[in-house]
Amino acid sequence: EHASFSAGRELALALRPSSDAKEVRARLQVTDEAKALLSVQPGVGIGGARDVRPLLKNAEIGATLDAQALLDVQATLVSGKTLRRAILQNADSHPLLSDLARQIEECPKLVAEIARCINDKGEVMDSASPALARIRRELAGARDRLLERLNRLVASPEYASSLQEALITQRSSRYVIPVRAEHKGRIPGIVHDQSASGATLFVEPLAIVELGNQWRQLQLDEQHEVERILAALTAMVAEAAPHIRTNVAALAEIDLALAKAQYSFEIRGIGPDLLEGAEAPPAARDSDAVRYPEYLRLLRARHPLLPAESVVPIDVSLGGDFSILVVTGPNTGGKTVALKTVGLLAAMAQTGLHIPAGEGSALRVFSGIYADIGDEQSIEQSLSTFSSHMGNIVSILSQARADALVLLDELGAGTDPTEGAALAQS
Repeated sequence: EHASFSAGRELALALRPSSDAKEVRARLQVTDEAKALLSVQPGVGIGGARDVRPLLKNAEIGATLDAQALLDVQATLVSGKTLRRAILQNADSHPLLSDLARQIEECPKLVAEIARCINDKGEVMDSASPALARIRRELAGARDRLLERLNRLVASPEYASSLQEALITQRSSRYVIPVRAEHKGRIPGIVHDQSASGATLFVEPLAIVELGNQWRQLQLDEQHEVERILAALTAMVAEAAPHIRTNVAALAEIDLALAKAQYSFEIRGIGPDLLEGAEAPPAARDSDAVRYPEYLRLLRARHPLLPAESVVPIDVSLGGDFSILVVTGPNTGGKTVALKTVGLLAAMAQTGLHIPAGEGSALRVFSGIYADIGDEQSIEQSLSTFSSHMGNIVSILSQARADALVLLDELGAGTDPTEGAALAQS
């Protein structure tokens, strides 16, 4: 929701937690830097950038880009230049964002050439080429001569009774006058159309056909010159395509970082500390003196999808004297929400997102996050439900390493309480 263009949105949708501590640390740092940047420059963003990669592909295979497509390329380059300079103003404060910003190529020659040839309305301007300026001057003169001749004709008393109306219109890109069908012989010319009733014929008088031909030829000359100019600009885009493609990728990464920062503001999030330390050796597990490393410490943690004003924060810790935590309590007491909060916050942190928790919260980078959490609230638990949960747990046990986070809800549910307790213990 906070991404500003489609390429950034694609990256957001593709985000997955990483189990590489170095990568997780870098992801969180980028979010920290983006949040700090927005704090001092609230308006910073990717501006009018577009995901122009499909346009680049068309340009590279020789398809001519239209004026609006070229303006999109120009806007993307200008936005990249503006964002690059905004970030690099204080490069020391956000080194990772600055590394992304340095990937942006400004391509000043291409930006200036598009600006010289195409205006903000997507029109190719006279300044695009001397030939286009000359053709348009001649085109305006030819049109004036044509209309002057037609105006004299429709104003003539000789033809007044033959005209349906004293006006000039266009049919099939030719100037015509509306002639009464019964008077068509009075004004010699070419019939280009007729009214629905057939009472009016739209005639191009023979007296102006040559002028009309000149005007039409100049229109075609203008169209060909515009196409030539667009093709030349497209060739410049194709030449710069590798740089522009790199720009879009860098802008998408920066857009994602800014989106994560804006989301952090929305949820009042913090960047969690990352816990380190070796796993306790298996041989020492039976000793009363064993000390497990700290796995997680969540302070005033809130479920990210529940309204901040109504959710009840929780404190959860795991490690030290124990590596397994059993959560008990009455129905609707919040046990499942607590499990989901822990799992979601761990996944968010390993994705590089800030978490909705208090300062001092910390998490280990888990090798995997496994969950068997059902929302089955029915009093009658069927054998199939029990079998499904057991199947999930067997799968988790076969995959989970010692440094994984495993979340099991209603362990042993769906069978006899005594048997369920025995299965849970084993």
